[in-house]
Amino acid sequence: MAFTKGHGTGNDFVVLDDPDGALPLSPEVVAGLCDRRFGIGGDGVLRVLRSTDPRAAWFMDYWNSDGSLSEMCGNGVRVFARYLQHAGHVPAGPAPIPIATRAGLRTAYPEGGGYRVDMGAPEILGTSAATVAGVTYPGLGVSMGNPHLVCPVEDVTPLELFRPPGFDEAFYPEGVNVEFAEVVGDDHVKMRVWERGSGETLSCGTGACAVGVAHLHATDRKTGSVTVDVPGGRLVVTVDEQTCWLSGPAVLVATGEIEVEALSLV
Repeated sequence: MAFTKGHGTGNDFVVLDDPDGALPLSPEVVAGLCDRRFGIGGDGVLRVLRSTDPRAAWFMDYWNSDGSLSEMCGNGVRVFARYLQHAGHVPAGPAPIPIATRAGLRTAYPEGGGYRVDMGAPEILGTSAATVAGVTYPGLGVSMGNPHLVCPVEDVTPLELFRPPGFDEAFYPEGVNVEFAEVVGDDHVKMRVWERGSGETLSCGTGACAVGVAHLHATDRKTGSVTVDVPGGRLVVTVDEQTCWLSGPAVLVATGEIEVEALSLV
């Protein structure tokens, strides 16, 4: 099985070019590919499929590292756009790149060394809370096409994110991505995240968008720009009257082949 490895601010992915859906992909194979000791390693798999949406030629089939499907991935969509240009599936240059996802259409705009992505309009879900090591952290629920809970904290560094945070399963029946956000300056936030299906990651693009939206909400604003620092780098979130924009890098680091039969699938 041929693969490409890429990342956006350290949120890393195995990219599989499979236009016709011919590869034997399953939750077990995805988990094996993402295993950092017995596979390639990654926070998820991006499968490149032809789209049935007339607005976009390509569909981002995104899988979490545990083999579960996910609606959307903000860092992944930039890596996906980078791969489409690298592979010649779309033209190189500044033209917008429409991408179909389970959360709807997303459009990536090449910008410097990265991409600016129209992530769609955010939705405020209301208040809820997460629990870590017996401590409850109130937060704001935000949907970016997938569910998030943004919990403000004074310092993200000491948080013990070794296991999934507790959350209200009635509020989030399909699980939730939990972000912890520390304000470090004017419209400047530091974030750590526990991603549903992947665990703590170095970055989460939709999570950064949720943090930006929650930060603006906390300061009684509906629009604005917020810099979000993650362990893997820096993202910029801009919310306007119509949508939320995410700007950041996307890097392809390797290509190769892996023997699927050799993966640890247990």
